Amino acid sequence: MVTLYDVARQAGVSIATVSRVLHGQDGVRETTRARVRAAIDELGYVPDGAAQSLARSRKDVIGLVCVEHTGLKPNQYDIESMSLLFYDEVMRGVEARIRERSWSLLITFVREDENLGTPLPEDDLIPSRLFTLSGKVDGLLIGEGVVPPPVVAELAGRLPVVVVAGDTTLRGADVVSADNWSGAHALVSHLVARHGRRRLFHVDGPATAPDAQVRRLAMQSVIDTHPGTVLTGSSSGRFTVHSGEEAAERLLASGGTLPDAIVCANDQMAIGVLRTLVARRIRVPEDVAVVGFDDIFPASLCDPPLTTVHQPMRKVGERACDRLIERITDPSLRPKVELLPTELVLRSSCGCPPGTAARQQVIPQVTTAQVVAQRQKRTISTSPKNKS
Repeated sequence: MVTLYDVARQAGVSIATVSRVLHGQDGVRETTRARVRAAIDELGYVPDGAAQSLARSRKDVIGLVCVEHTGLKPNQYDIESMSLLFYDEVMRGVEARIRERSWSLLITFVREDENLGTPLPEDDLIPSRLFTLSGKVDGLLIGEGVVPPPVVAELAGRLPVVVVAGDTTLRGADVVSADNWSGAHALVSHLVARHGRRRLFHVDGPATAPDAQVRRLAMQSVIDTHPGTVLTGSSSGRFTVHSGEEAAERLLASGGTLPDAIVCANDQMAIGVLRTLVARRIRVPEDVAVVGFDDIFPASLCDPPLTTVHQPMRKVGERACDRLIERITDPSLRPKVELLPTELVLRSSCGCPPGTAARQQVIPQVTTAQVVAQRQKRTISTSPKNKS
């Protein structure tokens, strides 16, 4: 097999010079460069994959920045701390795409305090960590969470960046997300129109989570367009089972009449709410309905099984990776927002008969541009249209 040393010997140069030619670096005279290339052609030398990547100024590696929630109580059994369900699905989608190209995936986690929603002390240097990571990859996929928008914008100025489940108002970066507004709108509409649940309590997600904000706005849109429907109260959570349990405890401790339904911004919090209600011998859905969002597998194992919205987490990973590869290939592409359709997953926690297990494709209620506008203005039109 022909080696780098054979090429250097044939061309009468050092192996360092051959390497510079292969990598497309400066500092080599054109006559020397031509002699090296002639030796490569004559000997039939084929660089290995690493050398080929360097010659193209590419590493064939993309990075994925995930958020890891911490701050859970000792010995606490919590779904997301065991399997990181959202990012596990996203990673599977990304891997399916880069496997076709024989590329590699470099993963890093930003650790967030589950109770505070802020980076832990050892992760205060997030920008410097991510800037260092940006020098080791061809592009970055960034999960929504604690990476501040100015840092995302600065990173996007250095290399291709796609934000997964991110803020649709971000400037300078592509965003791929589920159609949270249409999914949440369909879910709350089902509660109100199908089951007559008009007194709603909301368990919200973190203030920093764009998807939670959009789901909240969609719920409010349903309330505004259905006379007699009211929001009786709300509680902020951290997308964890524990924060769902705490929200339910605060609701019950406040006294008064139970709401007709508790709308949770994700399944983990809905599972926490169910646990607390069951422990207090409150019947679901007879006394109060409970719904979530995401359609994680444990939601189907609850008693009663949880009505929710399926967001295509793996597909989000696939499309985000596709878009990142497109941007690596053509950095001049204009940033865009892509929203993927959701499904309404009907089970019995909402009031549907026991044994119900039905899926309904959610018809998009708004365009991508309207979702961006409603995030900016906090208002939105509810007339059905096809997405752009």
